Amino acid sequence: MSEDTGVTSQGTSLEGKNIILAVSGGIAATESIKLARELRRHGANVFPMMSKSAEKVISPLALSWGSGVEVVTDWDPKMSQLRGFDGLILAPATRNTIAKFSHGLIDSPMMMALSAAVGSDIPTLFVPSMHNDLFDDAVTTDLLSSLEELGVTVFVDKPSEGRRKQPSATAIVAEFCNLSNSSLEKRKRVAVILGGNSAPIDSIRSIVNASSGNTGWAIAEHLHRMGHDVVCIVGRTTREPSFSLPDVRFDETPEGMLLESIELANSNSEPEYWIHAAAVLDYVPNFINGKRPSKLENWNIELYPTKKHLKELKEHIADSKRIGFKLEVDADEEAILMKSMNLISENNLEAVVANLLDEVRGNAPTRCRMVFSNGAVKRIADLRGLCEAIEDLISSS
Repeated sequence: MSEDTGVTSQGTSLEGKNIILAVSGGIAATESIKLARELRRHGANVFPMMSKSAEKVISPLALSWGSGVEVVTDWDPKMSQLRGFDGLILAPATRNTIAKFSHGLIDSPMMMALSAAVGSDIPTLFVPSMHNDLFDDAVTTDLLSSLEELGVTVFVDKPSEGRRKQPSATAIVAEFCNLSNSSLEKRKRVAVILGGNSAPIDSIRSIVNASSGNTGWAIAEHLHRMGHDVVCIVGRTTREPSFSLPDVRFDETPEGMLLESIELANSNSEPEYWIHAAAVLDYVPNFINGKRPSKLENWNIELYPTKKHLKELKEHIADSKRIGFKLEVDADEEAILMKSMNLISENNLEAVVANLLDEVRGNAPTRCRMVFSNGAVKRIADLRGLCEAIEDLISSS
């Protein structure tokens, strides 16, 4: 596929796929331009279609600009909506459009495309957007149930300001990417452990380590888009994920994060792969109940070592595979590679992502390197490259 110069590429999870973007007549039709461009950012070729009602909300010219191609609004003897497509998104999905689709009414090219998509068994995502009183109506409930019976995936946001608003373009495309790619071979259940830790000193003070969680979130988001079943165990972070991931469990403390991991490992849905991207505190203080008076002078705090999560989890993971992370401050290339190989050997890892502090801060041409159990080393230029390298390793085994 030729490069789409109209947007900045953010991934290849929809690389070369031809996607129908169907827009019905809700006020959320105004978001369709953002949605079209977000699809293109992840490699999709967008084929936009609009209902007559949608044209009253937004101009086809505007959606054409966002899509990069002309919008289909009326019948065409070529019947291009029936050619081979790889997926369809209906956003917004009004109740009127859902009802017509569920009852087999075809009064426009867009309605024909909806029926053809389900008939062709391609990934189909409907994104309802309406007021709560309409959404919670028994008729709407029955209509949404009928969609699931027909094989349509329904993506609904939480209620806000009395409405079911349309989720962000980022969230919709991420959901569609997961739906589209979940049928690929070798999709896995993957646990991503991310973020930093916090340990209380007294009732109002704590010791923390510096970790934004950015790397872990980026890995989890990429794996979700690529169709894997992702569960996150999250500590202390300074940024939110770009969209709501389906299974996120929080605990900022080192022991709490370890217990969450052990519980997950011993569950009926044990991950097949673990990504240990968290910055776990190596030392914690003894907790003092209450507040130490600020009038006192020097306060000598003694720190005690925490359990090593890689080692502690080893006996619980059965046949699961793992990728560890190693961060060093003053080590040179040879030293960090040696330490990474030792970490692999001690914990039976598939690979280690080895970082030097300057690289993490963006002060070097290399973002990191992946050290594999066979001794091979892959140097990686940026965070996107790291996400893709990890996904390649997971999906190749």
